[in-house]
Formats: sequence, structure tokens, C-alpha cells
Amino acid sequence: MKNLNTFKKQEEFQTVFQLRDSAADKNMVIYRAPGSGRIGIICSKKVGNSVVRHRFQRIAREAYRLHRSDLKDDVDIVIIARESAKGQGFFEIERSFLNLAKKLSILKY
Repeated sequence: MKNLNTFKKQEEFQTVFQLRDSAADKNMVIYRAPGSGRIGIICSKKVGNSVVRHRFQRIAREAYRLHRSDLKDDVDIVIIARESAKGQGFFEIERSFLNLAKKLSILKY
């Protein structure tokens, strides 16, 4: 399986945050910026312990992977988990991701 192109350093995240183009719902906040099609996922300790945080990250990464072909290629995305995402399953997180992507107009269609 091909690895996702992700953010690694704090400075890379800060460049996306400085543009302040975002959308939010009860589960997550998505920031976008023009770039090379990278993704970053942030999940603070407020969301839960490490098991819960990594579960959210895996689910969000899978939702992104499944819909990567539907997204514009020249957009960097940062996903930030909210506390209410703790008990949500894959389909709720995926629905939130797609709705916010539509609000930010990063979908191709």
C-alpha cells in the first residue's frame, strides 16, 4: 500500500493555520490551504487516552484514503478532532469529513 503524503513538522502545520480557511462540525475541524495534497491529523489529549486518539486518527486517515480521488490534488488538509468524536464510528467520521470537504469546496465535483 502506498504511504500517504503527511505533515511532519510544526512549521508545516502553521502554514496551513495561518490562512484560516476552515470548516467545523461536532466531530472535527478541517483547515485547508493551497499545497501539494498533503494531510495532517491532530488529536489532543482532551479527546481521550492514546487508544481513543489513535483510533480517531486511523479512521480519519482511512476516510481520506478512500476519498482521495474525489479531492482536489493541490490542497493541503489538516484535520483536528473534537471531544465529541470520541465515541463515533467510521461512518460518522466519514460523513463529517465529506460534509466539511464539500463546505470547503475541495471536492472535484
